Amino acid sequence: MTSKKITIEQVGSSLRRSPDQRKTLIGLGLNKLNKVTTLEDTDSIRGMIKKVNHLVKIVSEE
Repeated sequence: MTSKKITIEQVGSSLRRSPDQRKTLIGLGLNKLNKVTTLEDTDSIRGMIKKVNHLVKIVSEE
């Protein structure tokens, strides 16, 4: 059984954001503008994306 994957890209800067939002981006593996990362599609990852949805975009869901 293969797990679902989600690819996200950072489209907003972490400058002038709260420390909590910065740590969330780092937890998602994003720390620079336009960086793309692929993660497993879990509820915790979805919650982190929702927390910083103004800074990231979902590129693809597999």
